[in-house]
Amino acid sequence: MNIDGFALVTGAGSGIGRDCAIAYAIEGAAGVAFADLDPVAATAAAEESKLLATNPNYRALTIEVNVRDPDSVQEMVDTVVMAFGRIDYSVNSAGVGVEQPAEISKASVREFERFMDVNVKGTLLCVRAVSAQMKQQEARHFSLRKSTPARNCGRGVIINLGSSNSYVATPNIVQYTASKHAVMGITRNAGVFYTQFFVFFSSFPKLNEKIKISPRFGPIRDPSQFDLPLVGGNSDDRASGGGRSEFGIRDESSGADGPRASFVTGAGWMVDGGATLQLQT
Repeated sequence: MNIDGFALVTGAGSGIGRDCAIAYAIEGAAGVAFADLDPVAATAAAEESKLLATNPNYRALTIEVNVRDPDSVQEMVDTVVMAFGRIDYSVNSAGVGVEQPAEISKASVREFERFMDVNVKGTLLCVRAVSAQMKQQEARHFSLRKSTPARNCGRGVIINLGSSNSYVATPNIVQYTASKHAVMGITRNAGVFYTQFFVFFSSFPKLNEKIKISPRFGPIRDPSQFDLPLVGGNSDDRASGGGRSEFGIRDESSGADGPRASFVTGAGWMVDGGATLQLQT
């Protein structure tokens, strides 16, 4: 897939961010920066990536970052560029989960502000800093087939981790739904503008790793269950691990960064095991 450049992943210390960062190592990236608020977790993930990397020149970098802080985000980008020279792939996975599910009339304003601060402002700050760097980089060219000339595949790709709640809604979690709709808005707006610089954007749903397969919505009583149930009641492998979609997202995100996806920008990729295909009844 020609994933041989340099990647930066936020939220890389755990969850889907960690899996995406390690996937770059597996797919042949020359280097991956593991950025997280928890430097210990990021370091552990980076060390694991070294055992799985397929590029003989692979390097792993650990960075402590607070995505809510513009200076911290800019320092992160500067550190990556100083170490690697450029950023070819960027995944914004840092985010927060629901702690206080409630109907809107009882929703916590403080928690709503926390979601806007991390999920929305954090994504915006990372997009702002990374896109500014990518605009300055030389475009990469690949010949996808022996019979075709090399194609301009752009100066970089930025992926924002959204959610099925970027498109639909789940009861009692307005703070999460609103923040993930906003992430999709940032992705589309950036896609419209940055195409002229050959910097491309995509968004993927970030399903909760403990999601239950269920044919029906119900009141959300468990704060960990804050995303859509999969369609149908069977426990097959449509989403890896009996309802867990992290591996699908990991694999699709690395594919979306490759040269074969260079005509895609401002798009949302629904890697959700069919969760949003059908009206829930």
